[in-house]
Amino acid sequence: MQQLAARRATGALPARQARPALPSICIGSKRANGVASRQAGVAAALPAFDLAAAEGIRASLAPTAEYFASLNLPAPLIKYGHPGNMAVVLGAMAGYGSWLGWQIRLSGDQDVIAKAKDLHPKLLGGAFVFFALGATGGCMSLIMQGKPIFESAHVTTALWGLTLLAFQAMLPLFFDESPGSRTVHAFFGTGIMGLMLIHAGLGVQLALSL
Repeated sequence: MQQLAARRATGALPARQARPALPSICIGSKRANGVASRQAGVAAALPAFDLAAAEGIRASLAPTAEYFASLNLPAPLIKYGHPGNMAVVLGAMAGYGSWLGWQIRLSGDQDVIAKAKDLHPKLLGGAFVFFALGATGGCMSLIMQGKPIFESAHVTTALWGLTLLAFQAMLPLFFDESPGSRTVHAFFGTGIMGLMLIHAGLGVQLALSL
């Protein structure tokens, strides 16, 4: 070792070069500042999901996203297709279905009540399915644009909304045994609609920031 050091000192051997630093981790086309900063961002936006889960979901959706990207779809469709579809579901299915729910409680017309009782669960059940599919589509849209999928308040409100809708769908099971659960169902559903409106606003903010 002393001989090697002496030879480097006299110029017989070149000085050992420092190893190049590893590149920072890239999520899509957006380069992160490092693993620590990315973990902090994910944890702040989505405490229930760790980094491994986020990367696992991204990896599972990436092949499908790459396929759609290969179709050379118009950029506005990739960016605004998800919010456009979700706006229709929110208004035409969830919004109208919620209004029908209140018709069941407040209307004195038995024909109106009968129609509402038939359509209300169908519309809200369909809205839940389309919201779940839309969440997947939204993630793929972000992947196709090279953006992170779990670093915004929009995704947090989406997961909370889907979770609360699932709980809301179970409340009718207790209607016969607990009449008060009908009141809880009505007001809880209205609260979820408020959350979904906030979610929609955050989605518009996210789309404009991309």
